[in-house]
Amino acid sequence: MAKITSLTQDLYRFMLRNRTAEDQLLGELRRETEEKVGALAGMMISEEQGLFLRILVAAIGARQVVEVGTFTGYSAACMAAALPADGRLLCCDVSEEWTSIGAPYWRRSGLSDRIELRIAPALDTLRALPADPPVDFAFVDADKHHYVDYFEALLPKLRTNGLLAFDNVMWHNWMMDAANQDAETIGIREFNDHILGDPRIETVMLHVGDGLTLIRKL
Repeated sequence: MAKITSLTQDLYRFMLRNRTAEDQLLGELRRETEEKVGALAGMMISEEQGLFLRILVAAIGARQVVEVGTFTGYSAACMAAALPADGRLLCCDVSEEWTSIGAPYWRRSGLSDRIELRIAPALDTLRALPADPPVDFAFVDADKHHYVDYFEALLPKLRTNGLLAFDNVMWHNWMMDAANQDAETIGIREFNDHILGDPRIETVMLHVGDGLTLIRKL
């Protein structure tokens, strides 16, 4: 087995120092989220994960992007910034309260014309998406017990060589403990098992944030 470097706090800080710095407005949005939602701010993706998403969207030349689970809009701002002027990001969420925190930052960043927010059950939105234009990239960070459903709804709408990214697949290591049987943990386990060996895709789990699974449609 290849030697794996353990991610200590010191090493994590070293990693953060060796990356492109967080945009000023993104930093302001992160801090406002922490102030307004308290402990729930942990639902926001990490700084390096936002940068990783932006790099992925830009690298594949994505024009049509979907996000399932927008929270306060940090990840949406990261991805929208990587889109061309005529690119579109469809954000699916059910909370007007949380998404309203991010909307002013989208405007201040000049990204509002690239972002469409739909407040509705995400599965309804995804299943109603037209086949054309196809989705180039999708990021899923929502209720974990629906991950399999989100995957199956998104894959037919995704172009060949398009990418899906699913967050929290390591789930704070809780999924490794068989005693954890809550719906969210079970949902992550079922998703991880569901996609393994699927002939329509290739997939890799990355140690980014709380674990990110990257899926390419074949």
